[in-house]
Amino acid sequence: MKKILISFVLFFCFMFAQAQSGHEIKINLKNCKDTVAYLAFYQFDKLYISDTCKKVVNGNIVFKGKKNLDKGVYFLLSQEKGNYFDFIIDEQTQKQQINSDKTDLLDNLKAINSKQNENFFNYIRFVTAKNKEFDGYKKTLKEQKKADSTALLTKEFKVLNDAIQENDLNTITQNKGNYLSEIINLKTEKIAKDIPKASNGRPDSIFSYHYYKNHFWDGVNFQDDAMLRNPFFANKIKQYFNTVVVQHPDSICVEIDRMMLKTKQGTKMNMLLLAYFTSTYEIPKIMGMDKVFVYMVDNYFKTGKANGVYDDSVIKLIINRGNVLAPLQLGKKAPELYMIDIPGHDKIAKMGFDTAKTSEEITKIYYDNKSEIEQSYVTLSSIKADYLVLLFWDVDCGHCQKEVPKILELYHDLLKENKDVKIFGVYTQNEFDKYKKYIIDNKVDFINVYDGVHINNLKDKYDVVTTPVIYILDKNKVIKAKGIGSEAIKSIITQMEKEYSKK
Repeated sequence: MKKILISFVLFFCFMFAQAQSGHEIKINLKNCKDTVAYLAFYQFDKLYISDTCKKVVNGNIVFKGKKNLDKGVYFLLSQEKGNYFDFIIDEQTQKQQINSDKTDLLDNLKAINSKQNENFFNYIRFVTAKNKEFDGYKKTLKEQKKADSTALLTKEFKVLNDAIQENDLNTITQNKGNYLSEIINLKTEKIAKDIPKASNGRPDSIFSYHYYKNHFWDGVNFQDDAMLRNPFFANKIKQYFNTVVVQHPDSICVEIDRMMLKTKQGTKMNMLLLAYFTSTYEIPKIMGMDKVFVYMVDNYFKTGKANGVYDDSVIKLIINRGNVLAPLQLGKKAPELYMIDIPGHDKIAKMGFDTAKTSEEITKIYYDNKSEIEQSYVTLSSIKADYLVLLFWDVDCGHCQKEVPKILELYHDLLKENKDVKIFGVYTQNEFDKYKKYIIDNKVDFINVYDGVHINNLKDKYDVVTTPVIYILDKNKVIKAKGIGSEAIKSIITQMEKEYSKK
């Protein structure tokens, strides 16, 4: 019994040693003059260097280490950090050799002891050839200048794309169970073949869309961090959320939740996806999509699901940022403002607000004069207009100096069109004399106010970090647009006018 136990322990130790035997990647690259080379890998939408060969002689490159490398697509970098070629490293290929010739990298690329990499290289050669074929066809048509060149190009593209799709499916089938199959599956489009006819006799586009969306992630394992380490996964995520999912914040939030549930908390997949969604929707390209960021803060950061993704200090900053943006979402009623206009300045200045140096002084002055101050307020809620442009600006801001004259001109044009529009212009700094001079010199005749009693905290209340900042409110002070330039104001008011006419 003791002998059996000892044998088992020795066997286990041997297997463990084998599993932890490290990596040794040998590459022979003929006609390579580099003296240094790098082994790098993909991770989501970033590239990282994993190892360095500091002594390259006659194109012989060796990356060797005591630890196994994570499964993924790696690539050889030149000493100038140019990408030579991609290849796969997994559990079976921690020790492998690859040969090629710098004069013709792709055609000479050969994996000596990895069938999977040999198949990968063949796949790359096939796709590269098809792309060259298509580029050549485009060039020929351009030179011929045929009237029907677009139709011919579309037809040729379909033929080539069908060939690539067929090759993708064959590669997936022939490499079932290994990493190559998984990454080609990532880039393969799942398109319905037998599409029913709609009532108009044409292929049912709604059926096609739902099939495409429902099968988009077929065969993708979100609990395997190796899915991150290739050039396809990040693009697929971006494609899905930018072009497949309906571009509405509520739809985006549903899909984020669905995807995050497929991951395991604490894994790289979970952490990188959470970080990506958070950063993407904090400053989105589409107005109103920051609602997704607020959702992420409420449902992931405030609940502890983001612990470990960022340190505590960063999580606190992100939560604070979410708290600032939450009341400023499209459809929310704009926060109240208590401002002072130019005629009210002298009265406020006599109280000592302009010379107060500490928050304690300001607080004391405020409460000593509270009743009189409140009578001097020009509040946002007191302004009656169908269309209210809320403008935060600064006299010394270069961009403001370009935007304010445009906004002023637009304001006058809209008044000529009998639009019930007002502009509530908030000066964000404290140099009153300079501000007043600009107003007079430039005949700025919209509503001009400033935070004379330092009570509004514009940075937090309206996210005024830089200037100008523009919001558009409806007659009920509901936020209809934000973060726009002067050029967008008229079209938004026109759209609001259409909405009013429907009521």
